[in-house]
Amino acid sequence: MTRSQSGWHPPAERGRFAFIGVIRDFIDSVANSSPARLALIVFALVIMFFTTLLTLPIASASGKVTAFHDALFTAVSAVCVTGLTTVSTALHWSFFGQLVILIAIFVGGLGILTLASLMALMVSKRLGVRGKLIAQEAMNASRLGEVGTLLRIVITTSVAIEVILALFLIPRFMILGEDFWQAVWHGVFYSISAFNNAGFTPQSDGLVPYEFDPWILTPLMVGVFLGSLGFPVMMVLLSQGFRISKWNLHTKLTVQVSVILVLVGMIGFAVFEWNNLRTVGGLSPGDKLLHSVFASIMTRSGGFNLVDMNSLTPVSQVFTDALMFAGGGSASTAGGIKVTTLAVMFLAIVAEARGDSDVKVYGRTIPQGTMRVAISVIMMGATFVLLATGALLMITDAPLNKVLFEVISAFATVGLSTGLSAELPPAGVYVLSLLMFAGRVGTITLAAALALRQRRQLFRYPEERPIIG
Repeated sequence: MTRSQSGWHPPAERGRFAFIGVIRDFIDSVANSSPARLALIVFALVIMFFTTLLTLPIASASGKVTAFHDALFTAVSAVCVTGLTTVSTALHWSFFGQLVILIAIFVGGLGILTLASLMALMVSKRLGVRGKLIAQEAMNASRLGEVGTLLRIVITTSVAIEVILALFLIPRFMILGEDFWQAVWHGVFYSISAFNNAGFTPQSDGLVPYEFDPWILTPLMVGVFLGSLGFPVMMVLLSQGFRISKWNLHTKLTVQVSVILVLVGMIGFAVFEWNNLRTVGGLSPGDKLLHSVFASIMTRSGGFNLVDMNSLTPVSQVFTDALMFAGGGSASTAGGIKVTTLAVMFLAIVAEARGDSDVKVYGRTIPQGTMRVAISVIMMGATFVLLATGALLMITDAPLNKVLFEVISAFATVGLSTGLSAELPPAGVYVLSLLMFAGRVGTITLAAALALRQRRQLFRYPEERPIIG
C-alpha cells in the first residue's frame, strides 16, 4: 500500500486541500446565510475577471493596454447584458477582445441567481433544502424538484436558441457578400447578443446597413423577445406549449403584458416618429412599420437600434424612457423593474378603484406580500435612477433629457444610447458602471430577499389609516 493510499499526502498537497476546503466552507456558509450576497460576490468576481482580460494588450486592436475605466465599463456592460459602450466594439477591440465580450455576454445572460446556484452545485455537489427553497422562490419554480431541471434548461435552452438564430443569420450574411468565417462570426455574435438582450454589435455601423432587411431583423427581434420572457416562462412553454389553461399565473402575466407592451410600443413609435424626417419620416409605410416593431421590441431591453436616439422627438424619448424602465420578464436576460411588477401594480390600482379588498386575476388572489415586493422594486429602481441622474448632472454639462435617457438605459440594462457614455469622464463612467451592476442584480436580489424574509409575529398593533392622496 502506497503512502497516498494510506491517507498520507505531501505538505503542499495537504495545503491545497485545506485551501479548497476553506473556500468550500466559505461559499457554503454564505449560500446558507445570504444567497443574495453570494450572488453579488459571484457577479462581482466574474466582472473583475473579464475586466482583467480586457485590459490585456492582446484585447485591443492597437495592441496597447486599455484604460481601466473603459475595460471595467465594457465588462460590466457585457456581463450585465446592457450594451452601452465607451469605446467602439468593432474598432477598439481585437478579435480576442470581442470574443471575451461575447463570452461575458453569454455568462451574464445566465443570470445572477443561476450563476450562484451553479457555483454552489460545483463546489458542494448538491443544493441544500434552504438553497432549493431560495432558488425556487427566485426562479418561480413551483416544486423543489424543478430547480435542478430549471438550471439545466437555462443552459440548454440558451444554447439551442442561439444556435437556431445563428443558423438563420449566417446564410443571410453570406448572401450579402461576407466570406464564410466572417458570416459565422457575425451570425454567432448577433445571435448571442440578441438572445441575451445585450445589444453589442461587432460592426462599427451596427445594424444600420440592414435596416430594410427583414431576414436579419426578424431573427434578432425573435431572439430578443424570447430572451426577455425569462427562463421560468420558457420552462412552462416547453412543457405545456400553447395550452394557456395549463400555464401558471406568472407565465400568463408575463406573456400578456409583454405582448401588450410590444403593441403599445409599436403604435407609439409609429405615431410619434411617422413624420420625423430625421428618423423614419422619409421611408415607405412598410419600412416605417418594420422600424416601429423593431424599436418597440428593442426598447424594453434589446438595445439594438436602427435610428440615432438623438434624432427622436422629445415625446418619443420620454416614451422610450418609460418602456426601458418597464423592462422584460423576471429571471430573464432583460432588465428594468420587470413586466410582472408592472402588472401587479396595475391590478392593485384597478382593485382599489373598484373597492375590492383582494387583488384578483385569472381566478387567483395575489398575496399582499407580493404587492409589497413590487412596490419596493419600483421605489428602489426610481431611487437608483434619481441618484445616478443627479450624480451625472454634477459631473457633466449634458442636458437633463440626455442624462436621464442614458441613466434609465443603464439601470434597465437596455443599451440604447445618445452617445453620452462615450463622452463621460472616468467619474461618470464609474457611476454608470455601478448603476448597470445595481440595475442587473439589485432588483433581483431585493425581490428574492424580501420574498423569503418572513417573520412570525405573535401580536398585531391596532390599525390606523394615515391620509393618502
